[in-house]
Amino acid sequence: MVHHVFLVPCFFGFANLGDLKYFAHVREYLLSAFARRGLGVHIDVVATRPTASLPNRAERVLATMAQTLQDDDGPVHLIGHSSGGLDVRLLLSPGVTLPTELDVERYARQVRTAVTVATPHHGTPLAGFFTSLLGQRLLQVLSLATISILRFGHLPVSALIQLGAVIARMDGLFGLNSALLDEIFAQLLSDFSPERRRALSAFFREVGGDQALLVQITPEAMEVFNACTRLRPGVRAGSVVTRAQPPGVASTLAVGLDPAAQATLALYAALHRLARLPPDRVPPLEDAQADVLRAAFGTVPDAAANDGMVPTRSQAWGEVILAVQADHLDVVGHFGDPAHDPPHIDWITTGSGCNTARFEELWAAVVDFMLAARVPDMQASRSAAS
Repeated sequence: MVHHVFLVPCFFGFANLGDLKYFAHVREYLLSAFARRGLGVHIDVVATRPTASLPNRAERVLATMAQTLQDDDGPVHLIGHSSGGLDVRLLLSPGVTLPTELDVERYARQVRTAVTVATPHHGTPLAGFFTSLLGQRLLQVLSLATISILRFGHLPVSALIQLGAVIARMDGLFGLNSALLDEIFAQLLSDFSPERRRALSAFFREVGGDQALLVQITPEAMEVFNACTRLRPGVRAGSVVTRAQPPGVASTLAVGLDPAAQATLALYAALHRLARLPPDRVPPLEDAQADVLRAAFGTVPDAAANDGMVPTRSQAWGEVILAVQADHLDVVGHFGDPAHDPPHIDWITTGSGCNTARFEELWAAVVDFMLAARVPDMQASRSAAS
């Protein structure tokens, strides 16, 4: 019997851009973890539409499942990072209607576990910030900057200086101008090879064609989502909750005089401010969820706690598998560890201290959670159906 794991990236997540692979470190770890247990596993990374609506993104997950599974009735596990977790939840909601002729029920009933990692189950205020035209352009610049850091290990000094000017104005869009954003975007794009530039241009054209996701993951819109979706019976649901180190004097001193680290730390400080929940919109926790968060962080996180993108209190869903001190992309392997092969490259300086040991502890807990789910006897199921 072969287990099937489908990895679903976040908004602006990329499955593969040349040799840049969003889930490369996660996939590497999962393959080795299943092999150590003597289990067969097939892992697919879903090529989602970056900022498309949740139904369109969920349809892409379903299409990937259909292409891979065909007549294979082995156990399926869905793992969504950030908004990818919402794609998973929507797909699994009984009676859902998606823009496809595929039989949703045929594939959804094969799912044994659903795991969300740093997912905004109750929305993120950052989504509302990025819904304006300038906000969307700024998001493209930040996305390209992240891709550039993961590709080259750093940003050009000149781009850092310009990005610093943008960061100073991130608490509001007043003062931003598209010309400055266009200049930074063009400079970052020019560092890539012609072939990579074409791939990136195609990626951002797709992003520009559908921006519905940004509106749908605001805290207000997620109230409607949560009222209309429910968990499919028979699916075990779990979540990984993240909290990054709050920016402050200690984190500033910790990064030293490195201008690149200081610039990305300033970016993180701005994102952290914007990702805080209003105190009156903090969602409640189940007792068991609160116990896990309290054990991990010493106290139940408040409205201000977040991972640089998603409020910590927005992330709990089902069983909290693990709560970790990490930023939004640390949990999928984008933290600093250049000695690892392949190297882990940090997307942004947050001072959260994520390392290989913490990353592997996280994903070992996810694997244990997936394999603890009861897998029905497929032969018995087929016999009963006949």
